[in-house]
Amino acid sequence: MLIAVDFDGTIVQHRYPEIGREIPFATDTLKMLMKDQHMLILWTVREGKLLDEAVKWCEERGVRFYAVNKNYPEEEPGDPDYSRKLKTDLFIDDRNIGGVPDWGLIYQMIKSGKTSEIPSTLSETKKKPGFFKRLFSEF
Repeated sequence: MLIAVDFDGTIVQHRYPEIGREIPFATDTLKMLMKDQHMLILWTVREGKLLDEAVKWCEERGVRFYAVNKNYPEEEPGDPDYSRKLKTDLFIDDRNIGGVPDWGLIYQMIKSGKTSEIPSTLSETKKKPGFFKRLFSEF
């Protein structure tokens, strides 16, 4: 799979423009995904020096990305097929509906091919029943 991964809030805690503490098991999971032959794209709002710092931070921990903020390493704005939209199989981002699941769960779902179950799994594990469901559950 080609997987796009956000940096702030997904690999590290939000401390932008600083680099926050690593979210538990983020880099370990990314290295396992690379070992499983998945290609990773770093997809982040960071640019320039801040982007270089994030890439270096990941590389120091053994995470090397196939591409950074583009579909493939050689892609450049102005290319005939250039698109700002990534052509990936999956996005891992804290801005998903329900947030980012635990990295262990992410790995299990990718390994088993059940990535479409992430939203329902999040709602089952993190959400409390809504007001009306609690109100009418006795009836």
